[in-house]
Amino acid sequence: MKKRHEQKLIILSMLMILALNIPLILLFDSSKPLFGFPIIYIYLFSAWLFSIGTTYLIVKKYYE
Repeated sequence: MKKRHEQKLIILSMLMILALNIPLILLFDSSKPLFGFPIIYIYLFSAWLFSIGTTYLIVKKYYE
């Protein structure tokens, strides 16, 4: 894998560390449900799925 693509994965890791940081997570901690689920669950699983999908695209497209 080229250095440029490794850098993309490192940037994605840093973004996920920020996205899963406690102060940011607590912004979504409310008692109002969205589609029957607490908003904090939707945020956490959306961030998790985003990281998996983006990692898959980077590795699949640029793995050489």
